[in-house]
This record gives sequence, structure tokens and C-alpha cells, in this order.
Amino acid sequence: MEALQLFSDVLLAQLKEGDYVGFTFFIGSMAMAAATVFFFFEMRNVEGKWRTSLLVSGLITFIAAVHYFYMRDFWATNGTSPTSFRYIDWILTVPLMCVEFYLILRAFGAKQGLLWRMVFWSVWMLVAGYLGETVFRSQSALWGAISTIGYAVILYDVWAGGAKKLASNSNDPKLQSAFKTLAWFILVGWAIYPIGYMAIEGGLLSGVLSVESMDLIYNIGDAINKIGFGLVIYSLAVSKTGEKVAMA
Repeated sequence: MEALQLFSDVLLAQLKEGDYVGFTFFIGSMAMAAATVFFFFEMRNVEGKWRTSLLVSGLITFIAAVHYFYMRDFWATNGTSPTSFRYIDWILTVPLMCVEFYLILRAFGAKQGLLWRMVFWSVWMLVAGYLGETVFRSQSALWGAISTIGYAVILYDVWAGGAKKLASNSNDPKLQSAFKTLAWFILVGWAIYPIGYMAIEGGLLSGVLSVESMDLIYNIGDAINKIGFGLVIYSLAVSKTGEKVAMA
């Protein structure tokens, strides 16, 4: 604990007064670290299969917390957006968020095809976005369109496709409510990422939003999306565990 406190003090010492982006990097990392501890400790309070869901939720926030520590340091040192670090974070955490859909629907007939389809399109979305934002900046619009295909497929799956049908056919109002909340995270929460992409030089929103503004939005949005996603899973896990205990 002393080592963590010393590390935190060093990080804070590097932040300049009024550096709201830097502070949200720090707050985001600590919030997601705290969420990780919470999810891991709560695994012992839920029924067997739900422990896996909480484990995945904890892994998502843990990976994000580690990356946010590095991104905060990168920002404090260079004063530029840590684009590559963000994509490394996303390419690990976003597919895991797709895994969560499979895990909660597995009891209602979800096949591995759903899992691999959502993981594939999430990786497609992120790889194309990274190429358009870094390697092929002059063709960012093209790569943005390619990336959007992946997002559209995932959006269709959770709002009208296979995942949605499984949730609707479950006759479980608690699962349906949790699934709908997660679907809103995909629709609204994830929408900040294409908006940020369009704000890069040459994009449709170029010059409208500054780099600092987008990093601030990303930092807040990431924390809400990842912690919120996990809390929905946690709420469902506790609810279903309580039902099983009551029936025993």
C-alpha cells in the first residue's frame, strides 16, 4: 500500500494546475482500480457461473486501470494524446465486453458463434480505426467507414440480431432489463469513440473539438462505460444468486 501511495504521489506531482485532462486520467485510473478490487472481492458472493462474468468485468477495469496509469504519465510528459495506448487498451477491453454478452446469454442458448462474431467485429472496428487514425491519416475517412461496419454489426446484434432474440426469448425480465441497459451502453456510450475519431485532422468534426476536449470526454466516457458495464453485470449476478438461494 505504501508503494501504491508513493506512486500516486509521484504521478500527482507531475500534473500541472488546471490540467483537467491529466486529472481525469488519474481519477479514471484510480476509479477503475477500485472497481477491479470490488468485482474481484464480490466474486465470492455470487453463484458459480456468475463468478466468470464478474471475473471478466474485473479484468476489463484492471486492464483499463493499468493503461490509464501509463496514459496519464504519457500525457504529463508529452502533452499529447496517447492514441496508441488507448487502442491497446480498447483492443483488449472491448472484445471482453462482447464476451459479457455471450456469458449472460449462454444459459439461454447462446452458441460460440455469437461470441466469436462479436469479438471479430469488435477487433475489426478497432484495427481499422487505429489504421485510419495513425498509419493512413490521409485516408482516415475511408478507414473510418470500414471501422463503422464493425460497430454497425455489433449494434445490430444487440438491438435486433441474434443476441437480442436470445434475450427476448429468455422470459427472464431481470436478464432482459440488464441486457437492454448493456445495449444502451453500446449505442450511447460507445458513440463517443466515432465522434472522437471524426474530430481528428481531416475528419468531419476536425477543428470543432480540440484534442484536449476529446481526451477529457474519452477519459470520462471510458470510466462510465467500463465501470457501468461491470455494475450492470454485478447487479444481475447478485439478483440471480439471490433467486437461487431463495429457491433452495
